[in-house]
Amino acid sequence: MSGPRRRSALLARLADRPAGSVRSAIVDELRAIILYGEVPPGSAIPLDGVATAFGVSRIPVREALMTLIGEGLVDHRPNGGYRVAMMTAREFGEIYLVREALESAALRVAVAGATAEDDRLARAALRALDEAIETGDDGAAYHRESRRFHLALINPCRMRRLLNMLESAWNMTEPLRPMTHLTGSDRELLHADHAVMLAAFLRRDADALGRACAGHHARLQRFISALPQHTGLFVEEKDIRFSTSG
Repeated sequence: MSGPRRRSALLARLADRPAGSVRSAIVDELRAIILYGEVPPGSAIPLDGVATAFGVSRIPVREALMTLIGEGLVDHRPNGGYRVAMMTAREFGEIYLVREALESAALRVAVAGATAEDDRLARAALRALDEAIETGDDGAAYHRESRRFHLALINPCRMRRLLNMLESAWNMTEPLRPMTHLTGSDRELLHADHAVMLAAFLRRDADALGRACAGHHARLQRFISALPQHTGLFVEEKDIRFSTSG
């Protein structure tokens, strides 16, 4: 006889939502829950339960999930339902290579067009990273502030399409919360890279910033390759059966 059925982790975070939400609100809410790491990769997304939580029919929920499938945040398995997307370790590393290429291109333009206000925002972002290191938490704050810092250096490029592509690639890795799986000493090494990047940015030295960015991503790739691959963090290549359509 099977034990009691476990309640969906996602539904537990959808309690007390206003009824009759529009599709865009459903997309935003589900995206935020996934990106903030509130439900791990592989978590079920019960269609009927989500519809009930939002007080809508299944149609807008299915449409919202299709949007998130397109963003790489949700997978659909024929006759098996929807789940928070999972990826293999190889795919995870590939996305970081894409991020490096996009970030490098953006930084060269950003450093040439940055303003005093951009400098202020970048300094503030590094201070927030300092505080995250000092608190010595489980890495959640560092994970959040690391993204804020990188964006503070990148946003001055004002290249909307490139920034959108970078955001999309970044979002795909967010459910795994990679920074939370690193040791404190690993995060300190990455933090030292950030200080070098900021100094080059403030000097408007595009070549030095490019070298610092390349070194930072090389270090990230080494850390990523050492992440545990058999503890549920990644899915095995042979287990990829999900489709990318509803």
